[in-house]
Amino acid sequence: MTQLIQYFDRHEFSTRVMTALIYAITSAVALNFFWTPAHVYSSGFTGLAQVLNTLGTRFLHVTIPVGLLLVLLNIPLLVMAYRELSKRFAMFTAFALFAAATAMRLIMGPAEPVSQDPLLLALFGGVVNGFGTGLALRNGISTGGLDIIGIFVRRRTGMRMGAVNLLFNFFILLAAGALFGVQFALYTIITLVVNAYMIDAVYTRQQQLQVMIVTEKPDHVIAFLQKELGRGITVVHGAEGAFSHHPKEVLFTVISAYERYDFRDALARADEKAWASTWRIERILGRFHDTKL
Repeated sequence: MTQLIQYFDRHEFSTRVMTALIYAITSAVALNFFWTPAHVYSSGFTGLAQVLNTLGTRFLHVTIPVGLLLVLLNIPLLVMAYRELSKRFAMFTAFALFAAATAMRLIMGPAEPVSQDPLLLALFGGVVNGFGTGLALRNGISTGGLDIIGIFVRRRTGMRMGAVNLLFNFFILLAAGALFGVQFALYTIITLVVNAYMIDAVYTRQQQLQVMIVTEKPDHVIAFLQKELGRGITVVHGAEGAFSHHPKEVLFTVISAYERYDFRDALARADEKAWASTWRIERILGRFHDTKL
């Protein structure tokens, strides 16, 4: 397991691409094998795309694929993320979304539903999609939609997105009930709960890392990390290298697991000779700004 984690850390790009493809496949399977036959909706922008697809087919007699709608809904957010957040973040998110849209088009469900029980379809759809989404988040890939909106809301207002997420998904539940009946709104609730549980099981959003840095260029490192990550840093003065006897400073900070690659890159640019270690922590008491970049 340790060797696998080290491989992922050394091969960030290929790992994220592979994870994005896995997310694309799981989202397509969840949609076409389970949710669509059961008339069950996902959360967030995928659920919104499903609602728009149903409304267009039923009332306008125009069928726009869910994958295409998902991409179209996210384009303005991707442009904003590219300009104001992080180019790498926006590019990986765009790749994951386009891969998911393509997979939704190519991986079609069977002619006959895998089950006639909507409850089973709702459960398995939540499990499959939750696993793929959690894996994507675990490897630093956003799935777009409310994730991006949440980052902007927190950065500009300091508010969390819990209420907005609940309100958004509440309207999706109303749409499910209005279009297919109350029982399908209940099935949608079930798939949303299972989906959220699986995401938390694969990747905990509140996962943080304690970071210790030993450097001879503390001012340079602090300026770089605060500019790139916006994290508070504690300085311990008076350290000394046992071999070189050079004076050093020890820096402590906490980052989210989502930021570990950005931290590594920023530290390398600030001081390529710095030494650092990270380890997972269980809980933080006090103020911690949660970001998903």
